[in-house]
Amino acid sequence: MRGSSLATRLFLSATAWVVVILVITGVVLSSVYRDATERAFDRRLNLYLRTLIAEVATPDEPPDRQFQSLGEPLFELPLSGWYWQVVRTDSEKGEARVSRSLWDKKLPKLEEHGAELTAAGIRLGYVDGPEGQNLRMVERPVDLGADGKFLVSVAGDSSEIFDETRSFDYYLGGTFAALGIVLLLTTIFQVRFGLAPLKRISESIADIRSGRAERLEGEFPVEIAPLARETNALIDANREIVERARTHVGNLAHAIKTPLSVIVNEAAAHPVDPFASKVLEQADVMRDQVAHHLERARIAARVTVVGTVTEVAPAIEALRRTMEKIHRDRGLIIELKADPQAKFRGERQDLEEMAGNLVDNACKWAASQVLIEVLVEPPLKPGAGPSLRIIVDDDGRGLSAAERAQVSRRGQRLDESKPGSGLGLSIVVDLAGLYGGSLALGDAPIGGLRAELVLPGV
Repeated sequence: MRGSSLATRLFLSATAWVVVILVITGVVLSSVYRDATERAFDRRLNLYLRTLIAEVATPDEPPDRQFQSLGEPLFELPLSGWYWQVVRTDSEKGEARVSRSLWDKKLPKLEEHGAELTAAGIRLGYVDGPEGQNLRMVERPVDLGADGKFLVSVAGDSSEIFDETRSFDYYLGGTFAALGIVLLLTTIFQVRFGLAPLKRISESIADIRSGRAERLEGEFPVEIAPLARETNALIDANREIVERARTHVGNLAHAIKTPLSVIVNEAAAHPVDPFASKVLEQADVMRDQVAHHLERARIAARVTVVGTVTEVAPAIEALRRTMEKIHRDRGLIIELKADPQAKFRGERQDLEEMAGNLVDNACKWAASQVLIEVLVEPPLKPGAGPSLRIIVDDDGRGLSAAERAQVSRRGQRLDESKPGSGLGLSIVVDLAGLYGGSLALGDAPIGGLRAELVLPGV
């Protein structure tokens, strides 16, 4: 069940409980009905038994009229499944009177089947009948003193009990199946519409994360409203923290750059002094380090902002036009193929800084041509967003594998004749990493270096 939605888990849980409850209830009701049917059958047998005992106790009736008051035609039909039997137990001959339905058969004794006398002085149980029928039988020993001792038995076809119970089970099963379907449909309705506000909140948060909204809007049920309220408060607190971080970064940059400028100016006033030269050298290193780490702090603060989205094509097109103007005297051709639907989940300034470093680097080393391509790739796994891929190719001399590893490190330059501090590609790597992206260097199809920048898209 891992990874399943809350609605699915609730539905499966409710379904399991409904099935268990209905099954248990059905078994209990079936058992109760069977017992009730069996008791009703036993009352019928006891009625016949008392009538037979009354006949035995009044032997004044003529033999041809004795035992005629049972009122059950089935006792007259041969092997009908309904039988009675009166056996004299104090005589060695074991004289017996039986119903016409028994013909020349006899009923077994319940005592021989292990049935015990009840408090009412009778025995009850199931026995096999003459034709293999399953009989429900009741018997009672009767002591008439001088008139003799008798064992009076009455048996009925127990298929009536089983048939009644089976019919009840069929009706019960059908009723419970319909009831179960209704309950499941009701559960589906409750889960689907009861959890709709949570789904709306989830979709709204996804909109905030992708930049389509800034807050949770709309009315929510009383139970969900506190969640929406706290979520909005969390978003506001996040924005406030980011703003404070930006302010602190700016203050720190100003506080550090001013003393550095003073040190550089003082050292520059003594150009022939070896100590001053060393101070200038180290001051330049400090300035690069400070710039790099302040930039990382500023970028990290911006990355934490929720819901910022940037159109990619206009930003890259502006870079292309700028670079064409800068390198107009070289006759450099810069081509751009950008998906108009491409969007970057981040700030435009960061996108321009990353792409600008790559395009600027390509233009510096290109012989005559730079190709820029912007692609939107589908999510790699369910629940993830699309990826944005920016590919920059040049037709320069390219780089070996060792050189690619070197230029990605902070401050490393392969050619001191080209302007720059050597921080460009390392800033791209750091900034892309903060956004969860990456930068890969390889060989371009047009002969030079290929830089592939992967960033989160929308």
